[in-house]
Amino acid sequence: MKQIQGGVTAPKGFRAAGIHCGVKQGKCDGNQPIVSSMKDYLTGKKDLAMILSEQECNAAAVYTLNRVKAAPLYVTMEHLEDGVCRGVIANSGNANACAPYSHENAQRMCQAAAAATGLKESDFVVASTGVIGQTLNIAAIEKGMPVLVEQLSDQGSDDAANAIMTTDTEKKEIALSLTIGGKTVTIGAIAKGSGMIHPNMGTMLAFITTDCAITSEMLSDAMREIVPRTFNRVTVDGDTSTNDMCVVLANGMAGNEQIEWKDDSYHIFEKALYQVCEHLARSIAADGEGASRLVTCTVSAARSEESAERLAKAVVGSALVKAAMFGADANWGRVLCAMGYSKAPFRPEYVDISFRSILGEVAVCRQGAGLDFDEELAKNILSQDEVIIDVVLHEGEHQATCWGCDLTYDYVKINGDYRT
Repeated sequence: MKQIQGGVTAPKGFRAAGIHCGVKQGKCDGNQPIVSSMKDYLTGKKDLAMILSEQECNAAAVYTLNRVKAAPLYVTMEHLEDGVCRGVIANSGNANACAPYSHENAQRMCQAAAAATGLKESDFVVASTGVIGQTLNIAAIEKGMPVLVEQLSDQGSDDAANAIMTTDTEKKEIALSLTIGGKTVTIGAIAKGSGMIHPNMGTMLAFITTDCAITSEMLSDAMREIVPRTFNRVTVDGDTSTNDMCVVLANGMAGNEQIEWKDDSYHIFEKALYQVCEHLARSIAADGEGASRLVTCTVSAARSEESAERLAKAVVGSALVKAAMFGADANWGRVLCAMGYSKAPFRPEYVDISFRSILGEVAVCRQGAGLDFDEELAKNILSQDEVIIDVVLHEGEHQATCWGCDLTYDYVKINGDYRT
């Protein structure tokens, strides 16, 4: 298994594109597309993306657990009832959630994609991300769709990755190559996510492609295994989005014998898919709105994986822990405090806590009590791009890792006027 270039277009038979169509510009009354020149489509902030397979794909998806769900999720659920599709159409700049004509506009996005590609409306998964409650400028999307299709390329993953970004500062993209049944199989992915992120399906959009031959049932099983241990272990700000979606498409063009059971081939594929999802989860946490560093918490020697996860989530989700990480302050009491209100069972008097990074490790708590430590060393350790909080419970054999980020002044600046 090795990491390669190419993102969602690395697997055989997939093309992608991203253009600027002006979703956030002009009136959103459905009558005023404003982009008029090819230069504008290709040079403006990209806001419309497509991923398309040459062949029909087996597919599976996981969605937000928020009771308020955006219209594109319901349309996607309907289109994936038979477990197959051909591509993805997605926009940034508007969530198409809790807004007038939202369901109709999600359908119109698929209809426009179908008309431009000669396929069926139901062949497309649809996704949106951006501001909630504002009417989607569907006319701009419909006008830009033929241009988007013209730009489809086996080198188009980068453009698609940029087109789904909102407050993200960096694209999230990865591809892996591996061997299954003597055939080279590739998995590629792009994702977006920066704010409104809390465990309950990662609070993001993620699109995964593969040329592996595998049934939609096996894809669904793999997603149910992997998502709780990757995307659901990310938190940035405690808010679960209305638009979260993770979709995987498999067109079978690698030529391996189709995976229909949980045999050795399935487990090889699942391991690679886990690696892809973990990479994206870490990338989302590291690029949290206003973040200056990735904060990782591993809770080990726990009674169960579930309790370890709950404890680790509480730590990386604590506003006070996040603020301490921003200030490079080794305030371990905040870690223990967050664990205490997590409702997970543990014995505080058994707990050891240490902080580490590429500069080393400093133990700050043993058996629930503070240790003397070098404050200057601790500050240097906590000033790195990734800080790891290690918690050892001495109660069992299970562990879990969760990811978050620090809390900076910029988070408030970004979200104070996000809508306006």
